Amino acid sequence: MTRVIAVAALLAVTVSSAGFAQCTDADKAALEAFDKAWGEAGQRGDRALLENIYADNYMAVNPAGTLDKATTLANTMRDAERNRANPQPPAVPDRYVISCTPSTATITHRNTIVPATASMGAPFYSRSIHFLEKRGNRWQVVSSTGHALNDQMQLAYMEQDWNDADKRRDADWIDRNYASFASDISSRTGALENKAQAIESMKTGKAVVESLELSDLNVRVEGDVGVVTGVNHVKGRDEQGKPFDRRVRFTDTFIKRDGRWQVWATQGTTIQ
Repeated sequence: MTRVIAVAALLAVTVSSAGFAQCTDADKAALEAFDKAWGEAGQRGDRALLENIYADNYMAVNPAGTLDKATTLANTMRDAERNRANPQPPAVPDRYVISCTPSTATITHRNTIVPATASMGAPFYSRSIHFLEKRGNRWQVVSSTGHALNDQMQLAYMEQDWNDADKRRDADWIDRNYASFASDISSRTGALENKAQAIESMKTGKAVVESLELSDLNVRVEGDVGVVTGVNHVKGRDEQGKPFDRRVRFTDTFIKRDGRWQVWATQGTTIQ
């Protein structure tokens, strides 16, 4: 069965822009740091710190039911003890979306757990959503929820990762995420490249990408094949140092191998 999902609001929590207008970049950076410190405290079993992070009326909501502060702390301490005896790869948070007012905040992020070896299976992806209130001049978590990422969500996040790789000219990303038989058709020249050529182009290209912005994303998945269409707004400077500003409508086809998605084919058309 084909599953189709439009992802205009997939990667963010919808909030009123007027109500959250006071959330500065500095506020968001501080909240991201708070979230990461919270995660690290849980991994090492720092009960004293967690006691201050969780509000007394904290409630975790998950498919199995709800958990209060005491139960959450007990479960965290148990998991930390198990991890000390048998260390497991940590969940690495990224792709933060943060909204806040002077007294409330919402933090959303992706989590990635990469097995220590390929034989242990594919990476596991999930998303967490946390709700915070400022009490006594410090942030406390009042509620949390989360869920595993389905295939459509994984592919939508992968498009963001791909843009970041293009911006920093990360040829290793291409090596890791292109299938061995991938094809790449340039939106500017129409040239066709295989995986090895795409890696070389990433390493040697002289154009500088300054910003990339995705829009109109639509993700379709059927079995082990996924197709993502959308528009990428790209700004930067070409090989001669001349500025460019173009919008590219693209079709990216992915194939799922060994439990993870890989780029099978990509093609773009510049919108005139």
